[in-house]
This record gives sequence, C-alpha cells and structure tokens, in this order.
Amino acid sequence: MTEKATPAIQLFWALHLKLYQWSAGRIGATLRGLPVLLLTTRGRKTGQARTRALMYLPYGEAFVVVASNLGQKNHPAWWLNLQADPQAEVQVRADKFQVRAREAQGQEREHIFQALAQSTPDYEQYRNFPARRIPLVVLEKQGEPQP
Repeated sequence: MTEKATPAIQLFWALHLKLYQWSAGRIGATLRGLPVLLLTTRGRKTGQARTRALMYLPYGEAFVVVASNLGQKNHPAWWLNLQADPQAEVQVRADKFQVRAREAQGQEREHIFQALAQSTPDYEQYRNFPARRIPLVVLEKQGEPQP
C-alpha cells in the first residue's frame, strides 16, 4: 500500500471526494474492501474547513482511520489538524456526525491492527512501519446524526 502521492492519485481522491459529496455517499462508499467516510477538520494554521475522503474500519459506534499518508515519512495534514483540534465532522453516506479524535494506544492499537489486517491485508505493513509510527485514529461520535 506504500505509494507515492502522484498527480494521478491526487486527482483520483479529488474526484472521489466530489462524487461522494454529490451523491451523498451513494458513489464511492467503499474502496478496496473498506467503507469510506468524509472527514472535515479545521486547518491548524488557517482555521478553514478541510475535507478528505478516507477508508475506515467500523469500531463499535466509532470509526477508525489510519494516518498512513500512503506510507510517506510525514503525517497527513488531517491528522496534524486533529492533533491541534480533535473536534471534527464525519460524513458516512448521507449521515453526518460530530466526532472527537484520539489515537489508539497499547492493546487497543494492536486489536485494531489485527482487525484492519483481516479486512485489508495491505494495512499489516504499517504495524511496524520503519519511517514513523502510523497513528490509528479513533473518531468517537458526539451526539446524534445531523441533517
């Protein structure tokens, strides 16, 4: 799964995001065997809303996203934004939720990695990634879905 963020990959994710938004998640709701959500964070420098489409693992009432950044040596901007302000919004298909982010640690992290590897074996390579520790980010719902 370690890939370079080429212009083609960037274009794919930009188009995927627009199709997901336009179709309220009817298009692009799954990818590579995992469901997809839209995560909206506040830019840590600009304060502007930033939305990204991310594959996720359902985790009880929460969602787990992997801050792999396609295996790059740096963390994705959305994770840096969540570290500055853990409050965010998630859209799953047409439903929107306020969430609070936290990084999974210890046994919870190991349990999540096992579940990810069963869903999509590509994620196993990130368990002991040599370039950096890949955060597993738990997005916990804060209240009921919003219209």
